[in-house]
Amino acid sequence: MSQPIAVNTNGTMTALWVPAIANTAAPKVTELNAGTVLDLSCYLTGDGLTTETSENTIDDPRLCSKQIFEARGDFTDTMELTYVFNPASPDDDEARIALAPGTQGNIVLRWAVDFEDAIAVGDLVDVYPVEMGIQRKNTPARNSVHKITQKPFVIGSVQRDVAVVAGP
Repeated sequence: MSQPIAVNTNGTMTALWVPAIANTAAPKVTELNAGTVLDLSCYLTGDGLTTETSENTIDDPRLCSKQIFEARGDFTDTMELTYVFNPASPDDDEARIALAPGTQGNIVLRWAVDFEDAIAVGDLVDVYPVEMGIQRKNTPARNSVHKITQKPFVIGSVQRDVAVVAGP
């Protein structure tokens, strides 16, 4: 077996704020490229996108066994964002403005494809239906930039690796 080719993470991630998607299991290319969509990719810091899934365990003890078996339980998807902000320049502060606490929409993630490549039919994306939490300004640090950390609360089923479809 030959060694698999890995994809460098630098510049190969796209993160979009999409206010509305009719069917999160089949997002349309027109929905992901609409004028209401905000590309968060250049607002997010290098470590500013955290996604996590935790899966619970169901214990399955049996009278006949000394071993306790396990079964898959329910699971929780969580996310946290850290991004730059600039209240003195609204054109450089779109993320903070668009992601106001209580705002509902979708965070769409495209993994391992050059950021410069436009979203296209057939691209695989993850869709997180969310409601935005409180914007927490990070403590300022020397030789750094001002940042906000914010929790998007997952409010619907996360769609993983769904293909972008054509649409009007």
